[in-house]
Amino acid sequence: MTQKFSEKFMKAVFLVAACVSILAVALICIFLFANGVPTMLEIGLPDFLLGKTWKPSNNIYGILPFILGSIYVTGGSIVIGVPIAMLTAVFLAFYCPKRIYSPFKSMINLLAGIPSVVYGFFGMIWIVPTMKAITGKSGSTMLTACILLGIMILPTVIGVMEPALRSVPDSYYEGSLALGATHERSVFCVILPAAKSGVIAGIVLGIGRSIGETMAVIMVAGNQTWMPQGLLKGVRTMTANIVIEMGYASGLHRQALIATGVVLFVFILIINLSVSAMKRRSEHE
Repeated sequence: MTQKFSEKFMKAVFLVAACVSILAVALICIFLFANGVPTMLEIGLPDFLLGKTWKPSNNIYGILPFILGSIYVTGGSIVIGVPIAMLTAVFLAFYCPKRIYSPFKSMINLLAGIPSVVYGFFGMIWIVPTMKAITGKSGSTMLTACILLGIMILPTVIGVMEPALRSVPDSYYEGSLALGATHERSVFCVILPAAKSGVIAGIVLGIGRSIGETMAVIMVAGNQTWMPQGLLKGVRTMTANIVIEMGYASGLHRQALIATGVVLFVFILIINLSVSAMKRRSEHE
């Protein structure tokens, strides 16, 4: 009887925990859409999403510069970070000596635990002056933000790609060697394509990590509200705009920032749905 009661009790605890998680997500969605969608309609959806000017003092709320800034910075971080993460995952899975695997892996995991503000300080103190010395211009640019975010997404991408590479059956590798392929060719031409679902999932999660970053981007990106003008110019992302202005915003200005959060939420939702779809596809395969 006691064991049966314990099982029922724990089942109820797990059910409550699951319901709390679902409720939290539902409340966030309700809050964002209930406050953001009417604001978009009041401003005008085309003017809000495609407007190139953000001037709250004149009641002009166009967030296209911030949407493009988020896309460009995220894309640049993926271009910089994913090749490094992929090669690192390959090294850990197929080349790393056992005696250094644990400390090497621990250092990579440590990157995931460093607060974003610490990354921001690192970027301000080291990357920004370096970029300024190299380019002769301001170091707080889109390229600086891309480099910093490329570093920040490494543990996320590596953490997904390495298990995906290790999950490929040994028969793939052994069959490739039996046909006369070298170790390198077997890894890059057989194992990597076989683990494509996990590799893509790692890239998508890296995109989600990058597009949602705020503090580090604020500290190194220059935070200019006009349209992005190049890699060596300042830029402001959607998350940065919300954090910078929410402290003093009121009225329609505040509602416009919440509506910006709705757009960001939709971006993140699309990314998560993409990961789920790839996982289902991988399971079917």
